[in-house]
Amino acid sequence: MVKRSKLEEKLAMKNESGWVTMKKKEKNIFSFCKGYMDFLCNAKTERGAVSEILKIAEKNNFKNIKNMKNLKPGMRVYAVNREKNIALAVVGKKPVENGLNIVVSHIDSPRLDLKPNPLYEDKDAGVALFKTHYYGGIKKYHWVNVPLALHGKIIKRNGEPVDIKIGENSDEPVFIIPDLLPHLSKNLQDKRKLPEGVKGEELNILVGSMPVKDKDVKEKIKIAVLEKLNKKYGITEEDFVSAELEAVPAGIPRDIGFDKSMIGAYGQDDRICAYTSLAAINETETPEKTGAALFVEKEEIGSEGNTGMKSMFFEEFVSEIVRLTKLSNMEFSRKTLTEKTSVAEFTTDYSEIKVKNALSNSKALSADVNSAFDPTFKEVFESRNASKLGFGVVLTKYTGARGKAGASDASAEYVGKIRKLFNDKKIAWQTGELGKVDEGGGGTVAKYLAEYNMDVLDCGPPILAMHAPCEVSSKADVYSAYEAYKAFFGSEV
Repeated sequence: MVKRSKLEEKLAMKNESGWVTMKKKEKNIFSFCKGYMDFLCNAKTERGAVSEILKIAEKNNFKNIKNMKNLKPGMRVYAVNREKNIALAVVGKKPVENGLNIVVSHIDSPRLDLKPNPLYEDKDAGVALFKTHYYGGIKKYHWVNVPLALHGKIIKRNGEPVDIKIGENSDEPVFIIPDLLPHLSKNLQDKRKLPEGVKGEELNILVGSMPVKDKDVKEKIKIAVLEKLNKKYGITEEDFVSAELEAVPAGIPRDIGFDKSMIGAYGQDDRICAYTSLAAINETETPEKTGAALFVEKEEIGSEGNTGMKSMFFEEFVSEIVRLTKLSNMEFSRKTLTEKTSVAEFTTDYSEIKVKNALSNSKALSADVNSAFDPTFKEVFESRNASKLGFGVVLTKYTGARGKAGASDASAEYVGKIRKLFNDKKIAWQTGELGKVDEGGGGTVAKYLAEYNMDVLDCGPPILAMHAPCEVSSKADVYSAYEAYKAFFGSEV
């Protein structure tokens, strides 16, 4: 190790591996990541993630806000939106309009969705297949020859919901998109540019090859598949129109490396932040400021729709917290009513401006991942400003593309507060940008939070092979993210 002068030690940025700074926590790190890997097994879709988050939250005494008559400091509440969003809050000691500490993560990941009319039979090949429509930013060639599982929900003709989960157990079939063999790819495929090596309309999933024995049936293999689905789930072909079925990589998360220091799994962008922020708010008791953990979807396609960050869901949740804490104050005030004071004076205390003040005065962490420095493709990174596996949670002052297009650029003052908080709590952290300036870029939900006039900073672990069917994270960074979010919930930044 190169010795550094005292002056260098005093003035230079400290940039030590998280594994070095967190050596005493190694046992805690591995134990914590076991729970994280278990979570990933059951949270491969938005609905799956919400189901797991809700299950864990209720075990930690979070109650449905719809059932609450008032809210007092220390109370724990949640709200669910269309089975694809969930928000948790722990009520703080200070009035909600003073602002909340908010951590927002997204629970959608790139995948393959089935088209509304997906099932067809290819008579030349003698197989039945599903047509797909890819979701989010993927490299399409990643998804061929990979065992896939089907997750989702179908609404039948009579309105009955049917949950689907096929391919995760060892006795269940998996599905696959076959690629063209190298012996025959010279002229058709090899001359294509890499992004078009496999085209979107070529991402067709094999689902069957056995025909029915009925001579009068024209599409024997397709009907055979439909018969099996009807027998097991009671669905017909038309029911695919009102279905949300996602093809995701089958299998469980695995330890990576001889030292088991890394995790390889699908969907770590961004369920790594979802799990760590969930664990952090579960351990938050009665903070000074109300803490809120928000889990949204549609981030990978622009945060659109009624379940993305652009929807009114979170604002409505905060409105309910403001209203219910005011009702709590009213109950307290009733005890001090005089003959000249009416109850009506207290019921008018809730107002829209108080909700706007609550949001504007809030501080937020956009809990999303950054790209880890890739040892094979170093040329797309600027090494001084690239995040690395194992060096802690990443503070990303701005995202966006090239000239910061589409970015929320956090202020120096707010970055300084977060940096001080993490340093004071001895949390391993680093800075990072998403590659060289002219290489591309990416975005997060930070800019939509900033529209409320709140301070927001991107903060999450680095990921290697982001958006691939198997992404890689460092266990040290997972734990660092959990510590960071926990410290933030308990702070008054």
